[in-house]
Amino acid sequence: MPELPEVETTRRGLEPHLVNQRIMTVIVRNPRLRWPIPSQLAAELPGQRIHTVQRRGKYLLLDCDKGSLILHLGMSGSLRVIDAATPPEKHDHFDLLLEGGAAMRLRDPRRFGAVLWAKGDVLAHPLLASLGVEPLTEDFSGNWFYTQTRTRSAPIKQVLMDSHLVVGVGNIYANEALFRATINPKTAANRIGLERCTKLVEAVQTTLQLSISAGGSSLRDFVDSNGNPGYFQQQYWVYGRTGLTCKQCGAAISQIKQGQRSTFYCPRCQAR
Repeated sequence: MPELPEVETTRRGLEPHLVNQRIMTVIVRNPRLRWPIPSQLAAELPGQRIHTVQRRGKYLLLDCDKGSLILHLGMSGSLRVIDAATPPEKHDHFDLLLEGGAAMRLRDPRRFGAVLWAKGDVLAHPLLASLGVEPLTEDFSGNWFYTQTRTRSAPIKQVLMDSHLVVGVGNIYANEALFRATINPKTAANRIGLERCTKLVEAVQTTLQLSISAGGSSLRDFVDSNGNPGYFQQQYWVYGRTGLTCKQCGAAISQIKQGQRSTFYCPRCQAR
């Protein structure tokens, strides 16, 4: 599933093509995504101008004249800006045609993505209202994370992936950040002291920023708004490297299951 770096990469690619553009037409070829695409969009959106393209967690928010379009890439989705005359393919389910002759097209083979509409305060929408802090902001600090984890006895990796606490740190980046911070993913969150919490916060931010700079990770379907894959997978320290030697110490990378997700770590570098 696309995680924060992939969504942020998409946002940055879309922004210069969408901001200040007027929506001319909406085309819905298949409304049956994770939630049905609202039937009123074809009548509601034409004529409205897009003012900003923002991200909240793994959601993209297009702020328009009378509301906000909420977009999610699901497991296999991508958003691309193309010539509006480009013929659609099998999994191209949704188009926004813009006044300049371009179109924003959603391709989603597995149909776990979302196209929703919200009026009023979009951050009060049920999908967004309970989301935690953004990890690339000053709100996500070592002191804050230390305070928030004092009553949490769950393994640190699962706590780090709790979107009600901090958003966007999915499985790939939790694994990679914990390696950078030399913290064992099985360690109870409330057993990690302030110094190590600060180190982990910095590792999360470094990992996410490096991935954004590399265009995100492309393990299966992800491409950016220009159709280009990401390259951060070439920099992985532990993710998907079961049995291979640790690039730092030479030990074999281990794999376990935590919360139905695969966890990868170095038993020597991350001994505690």
